[in-house]
Amino acid sequence: MPFVDIRLAGSATREQKAALVADITQSLVERLGKPAAAVQINITELSTENYGAGGQLIADRAPATPHREDANVAVTPQ
Repeated sequence: MPFVDIRLAGSATREQKAALVADITQSLVERLGKPAAAVQINITELSTENYGAGGQLIADRAPATPHREDANVAVTPQ
């Protein structure tokens, strides 16, 4: 059973999270041959005041276009 843990610095809308779940599930079905019902996905939204990168809180960064390093994604097939 694949378990996917997604940690986001900040938040996403319900629609964005639903789309992520659908896309990631479909990818694991296609690439690993896993049944969709076996795919488990957890999304954790971190306050930008509780997450730092590069020696600085994300909340203290100048507003910019979101970067890939702002979201950590770990996929562990089980």
